[in-house]
Amino acid sequence: MILGNELLIRLMNHNDFYLMVKWLNDQKVLEFYEEQPSSIDVVIKKYGPRIEGKHYVIPCIVEYKNEPIGYIQYYEIPEAELKKYGYKVNKIIYGIDQFIGETYLWGIGIGTTMIQLLLDYLSDNKGASRVLLEVKKNNNRAISSYKKCGFIVVKDLNNDLSLMEWQKKSN
Repeated sequence: MILGNELLIRLMNHNDFYLMVKWLNDQKVLEFYEEQPSSIDVVIKKYGPRIEGKHYVIPCIVEYKNEPIGYIQYYEIPEAELKKYGYKVNKIIYGIDQFIGETYLWGIGIGTTMIQLLLDYLSDNKGASRVLLEVKKNNNRAISSYKKCGFIVVKDLNNDLSLMEWQKKSN
């Protein structure tokens, strides 16, 4: 789907369920990713409909040097959520969520690269004018990565979460 800098972002498939169980039971991952520890049944129930195109979220697996290392998803933000964030509903605004599940690869630039690849894809192929994400305020490594990609903090959502926004640069 998206290829660059030894990274491949591909659509998630049913063979990836056990990877997700592994990653979603890693305490380091869960410290920053908004999810509870997961069983295979929970993962199938949540991600199965996404894989099958029965949900608006598009789930993807990130591979580095041909090995699966993380998860990234994107979706056009529903109108109700745009209103909640204070955005006009006549814009094409996407949301993304991601994590690197193989924590030994944290801090070497892979996250920044995978996000930039997805931003380019959403901008060039989906017409995204803006991309939003929620981030835990204590996740300094992720915030730094997002800022390198052009995201800015636009508002605090609560005591723990901030909303960050990326805008397509006009030529």
